Amino acid sequence: MKSLNIFTLLVFLFCVSFTQAPQKTETDGINFENISFQNAIQKAKKDNKLLFVNVYADWCGACKLLKENTFKSKDVADAVNSHFISLDINAEKGEGIDISKKYEVTAHPLILIIDGNGKVKKRILGYKKDAQLLSELNEFL
Repeated sequence: MKSLNIFTLLVFLFCVSFTQAPQKTETDGINFENISFQNAIQKAKKDNKLLFVNVYADWCGACKLLKENTFKSKDVADAVNSHFISLDINAEKGEGIDISKKYEVTAHPLILIIDGNGKVKKRILGYKKDAQLLSELNEFL
């Protein structure tokens, strides 16, 4: 009987731990669009916004840090989500290969700020902390 009570208690605690877990929401970082680069250009032009294009590689440690830290910052996410159309592009897969060639991506991570005509307005290379990235983006905010 005692082992049944302990088992029941453990099952209950296990279930409660999942109900109390914080749920990810769109405010947990930059909202990267799941659309093609060409559609993003069109959307940027239509919405009169710039593109915020994060070009990364799977093997890139600085790219992972940027995603795990800087892009999850509330200040960075709020600024980018309200002023840009954001894309997350793997430089070594799919359309990322052509985009990397077109925009001469030679190092990662690279953030490209691109207008609705496809023209690069700014290149931000390397890992940046929250304040550093916001400072780089300040002219577009």
